[in-house]
Parts: sequence; C-alpha cells; structure tokens
Amino acid sequence: MNHVGKVKESEARIQKLEQQLSVFQKISRLMVREMSLADTLQAVVHLVTEFTHCDACLIYLLDNEELVLCASSNANSPDLGKVRLKLDEGLTGWVARERRMVAIPSEAYKDARFKSFRDLPEDTFEAFLSVPVIARNRVIGVINVQHRQSHRHSGAEMELLTTVGEQVGCLLVLARMAPDVIEQKNHAGLVIDNPPITPPVRQ
Repeated sequence: MNHVGKVKESEARIQKLEQQLSVFQKISRLMVREMSLADTLQAVVHLVTEFTHCDACLIYLLDNEELVLCASSNANSPDLGKVRLKLDEGLTGWVARERRMVAIPSEAYKDARFKSFRDLPEDTFEAFLSVPVIARNRVIGVINVQHRQSHRHSGAEMELLTTVGEQVGCLLVLARMAPDVIEQKNHAGLVIDNPPITPPVRQ
C-alpha cells in the first residue's frame, strides 16, 4: 500500500472512531432525559442502525425465563411484545444463556442454533451479530444486528454493540429506580447509608 492509501485508511479509521464515540455520547445523553423506556430503547436502535448501516436492529429483554422483543428498527412492528424466546431457543437465547457474542457473516439461518419465526422477516437475513445486555453482572437481554446480505462485522461494530449492551443495562437499572429516590436531595445518602463491605485484612 502506498503513502496515499495509508493516509486514507488512517483517516477512515479515525472517522469511524469519531462516529463510535458520537453514538456512546448520544446514548449517555438519553440516560439523563425524561423519556419512557420504550422510546429510549427505540432511540438506541436508531443510533445502532445508523452506525452499522444494518437492515435490522432488535432488542430483547428478559421477562422471567423468556426473552421478549421490546424494540425494533420497525418501530410500528406488530411483533413488539409478542415474539418470545426461551433461553434454550435460537441464537438469541444462546447469547443470553452463554453471555457471549455471536458474529455470523453469512447464512445465519443455517446455524444449528438458529430458530425461525414465521412473522419475522429478519429470519431470512444473511448476517447476524448479537451481544448480551448486561446490568450489574447479570444478563437481562440481547441486542441483535442483522444485514440482508453477507456482511463481515468489523471490530468497531462488535466493540460498539458490546458497549451499547452495557449502556442499555444501565438504562434499565435507572428505569427501575423509584422517582422519589431519584428526586430526593440526599443522593449521597444512598452511598453513605449503604457503605461497601470492606474485606478483612489478612494478618
């Protein structure tokens, strides 16, 4: 590769990193806004779709022992709240159960772990990238990114989706906090009244 080619490659890499940072910043801003959880998740889906140029982004959240589709690139999808997966079903269930990322560049529907849903057009898509949603070291959901055509996922895409999974987990923790806890003035008391347990010092 000549000098000009290397410069262009470096510029493209820097641009991608700047876009990645922009996504993280925008999601962080969502955490401090007064929005419903559904609207917040839909905004996250939009940001991920914009960055990865994917054809579909889906967010599943855990409801007891099932994963429920809670947000989609198609905000008006009739499948929201209706599509449910057990933890031993499909690639999505595998990601939640194993707490591991899955990246399949083509023919994801041929994977032995795959499970098809008649009403989900995304099941016919070629490429599949999925990460767990983590909150307080527990899996509480899964984010899927899918492309209609074959697509080799970049390190930037995988890193972004992993971090977004952690941020969505934080959003859910905040959403479950009672409004009176958030509005009270003595926020420091939440820490002072519940100090961390200090391990004993070995003699």
